[in-house]
Amino acid sequence: MLALARWLMQKTPYAVGVASLATLVPWLFWLGAAIAALVTLRRGFAPALPVILAAAIPAGFWWVQGDVIPLASVLLVTLMAVILRERMRWSEALIVGTLASAFMIQLGIFSLPGGSELMLEQLRQSSVEVDNMLTEFARQGYDTEALAALVVGGVTGLIVLLASIACLALGRSWQAGLYNPGGFREEFHALRLSPKEFALLAILGVVGLLLSGEALLIVGWVPLLVAGIALVHGFIGLKGMNGLWLAVFYVLLITTLPTILIVLLLGLIDTFANVRARLTRSN
Repeated sequence: MLALARWLMQKTPYAVGVASLATLVPWLFWLGAAIAALVTLRRGFAPALPVILAAAIPAGFWWVQGDVIPLASVLLVTLMAVILRERMRWSEALIVGTLASAFMIQLGIFSLPGGSELMLEQLRQSSVEVDNMLTEFARQGYDTEALAALVVGGVTGLIVLLASIACLALGRSWQAGLYNPGGFREEFHALRLSPKEFALLAILGVVGLLLSGEALLIVGWVPLLVAGIALVHGFIGLKGMNGLWLAVFYVLLITTLPTILIVLLLGLIDTFANVRARLTRSN
């Protein structure tokens, strides 16, 4: 795909055309978002605006049709790309993207167009246990419709955030491949949250919970997860291990909950211990 990125960067109309076509085709929105990220990272927001709009306008068509994921992804990727270009810190871009995603969840952007009544009815009909659980929630004073809307919106917002981070990483890897070979690998291997950044996320999560803004709790752990993944990449790179270990790691990450919890713990430990710096000194 690096050859495609090289061709796209030759002339702006090339990037405009492909970004527009990609977001117009169902399930190819990630390519349009990655192209917007690449041009933004390389040239800045203002020069990349035609490409961003070219990706956003067809995605807006899908928004009208009820699919908010393409447009939300393009906008979120662009925001993170601007932060990454200006600040040169992945951690800050991830935190800003997480806060923006939580804000969209809280606004109800990712809620079902027709509300959550139909989904609740389907859940009640799915099993007696679910029906009893929802009845118990209602008896205790919980708004089951609001709870269902938060769950649906939260899961969708989480998917959008993860997809946007993946698109940003793809755009950054293209940029490095074209203009700074090996730069993305070095940059990603060094990614970690600082103690202040972790404290900021924790404080915002607590404040959000106190203000009945549970959305940040749904996505607030994502920067720590990415930092843990970066630690695994960095460890394998420092030890010169076979790339097959990464394939095994991602299979476990996608299929097992304990692996996710372990990666989160690794990211937390690395925040305060800077594991890669210690490994480098020991080597």
